[in-house]
Amino acid sequence: MFGLTFEKILLIGIIAVFLLGPDKLPHYAAQLARLVRQLRDMANGAKDRMRDEMGPEFDDLDWKKLDPRQYDPRRIIREALADEDPFKEQSATISRAEPNPEGAYLKRKRAREAALAALEPAPFDTEAT
Repeated sequence: MFGLTFEKILLIGIIAVFLLGPDKLPHYAAQLARLVRQLRDMANGAKDRMRDEMGPEFDDLDWKKLDPRQYDPRRIIREALADEDPFKEQSATISRAEPNPEGAYLKRKRAREAALAALEPAPFDTEAT
């Protein structure tokens, strides 16, 4: 938890004994335990409230699927910038020919270049600052 090993926790405890002193240490340890208990109760309360509001769907939900750590930003950007429309309906016919990705790439490149060549340049204002 948080990269704390037994040695680090022991070192923190020894430093706390020297800084707080043996007479105040039990009081602060009790306060820390109370704080941890309150945080745990708050987390459980939030989970119970969410379960009540969502109903039976809460137990059916796959929480690992919603974990933001699983998303790769490079993949998301690559998919967003892809030339193909993911929502475009696919045709019912199946081609028997082998796919030629280089030919498709060149075809898309030529189409982009033709579209850019057809565009007029932006107007230029000589008086603008």
